[in-house]
Amino acid sequence: MRFILGFLSGLLGALAGWAGLAALVVLLAGPDRDGGIAMSAFFDIGPIGGVAGLIAGIWLFMRFGLVRNAAPEPPAETSDATPRRTTRLSFPFAVTVALIVAILGWWGWYELIRSPNLSHGFMTLQVEFRLPAGMSLPDKEEDVHIEVEEASGYADAMLPPNWRAHDGDRRAIIATTSLMYKTRHRAVSLTLPDVPTQRWSIDLPSDPAPTPGFSPWRVATDGSPTKIEMHFRLSADR
Repeated sequence: MRFILGFLSGLLGALAGWAGLAALVVLLAGPDRDGGIAMSAFFDIGPIGGVAGLIAGIWLFMRFGLVRNAAPEPPAETSDATPRRTTRLSFPFAVTVALIVAILGWWGWYELIRSPNLSHGFMTLQVEFRLPAGMSLPDKEEDVHIEVEEASGYADAMLPPNWRAHDGDRRAIIATTSLMYKTRHRAVSLTLPDVPTQRWSIDLPSDPAPTPGFSPWRVATDGSPTKIEMHFRLSADR
């Protein structure tokens, strides 16, 4: 356990020193359009901070990770005998190192293995809203507000030049937006002048594949008396 804790402490120090020095160089250098300074800071200067961080991590382990105790001698021995000194691992230090390693391990798995991004990359979500019979469309594009929720983020859907459409005698609105995150929480809301905001959930898997066509038409989930309907289609950009 001492070897493992010392190794982890040194490794964490090396990572912190490497990333910290590289970030400091980039910060001091200022804007870098072509990324050359960032690459040089990470691969050329960063290792210097990594070596310093490794030494600091091992020193911290030797200084705070090990607790030294003077053990009393048995009564039968002479009183002038030198007390035996024993060492044990510091529980707070071990817990702190284990917690940091667990957090970094989870972050690495999430970003590099699981990845929060969709397997198909950016995907285009096309949504269409069908208004009730006899209801007219707004005259201006600015009067139409469509918001898409994805995980904990929000984005405004874009209206194409042909956003004013119709389905038979019923007016319709066409909009598109991009999806990129793995999540089961997706929803779209529509706000029109003099019409309460209506919201629909987007029924897709966490990491969806392109849909073969549009979903069935359905009304908003909040039970609004304005029977605006929505359906959607998902396509991959690659």
